[in-house]
Amino acid sequence: MTDSYHPDDDRGCLRLVLAVPITLLTVIAAFFCWAALTMRPSGPWDDDAYAAIVLSCILTIGAAGAAIGLWLLPSVRRVMQWWWPLPATVMAVAAAARWAVSG
Repeated sequence: MTDSYHPDDDRGCLRLVLAVPITLLTVIAAFFCWAALTMRPSGPWDDDAYAAIVLSCILTIGAAGAAIGLWLLPSVRRVMQWWWPLPATVMAVAAAARWAVSG
């Protein structure tokens, strides 16, 4: 028997399993980021629209933060490349900018 088991052999399967929650959290963040960026208040008196924008921004930042936090775990970082949390980071920055501008 010349073949020996190496623990890195399961990285492909582990990457697939870990990609599911990161992808789901990124899709959730994308939905709320889209909602925050496309909502337009009818006027300065439209408090409901401003509240919905703020809530969408908070939910975007929360979902993106969860995806980034999951990737920051050492066992996940060892398997997943650096670009996996990049879309979530971009959406969190966009939501934070929208939140700051919606004032």
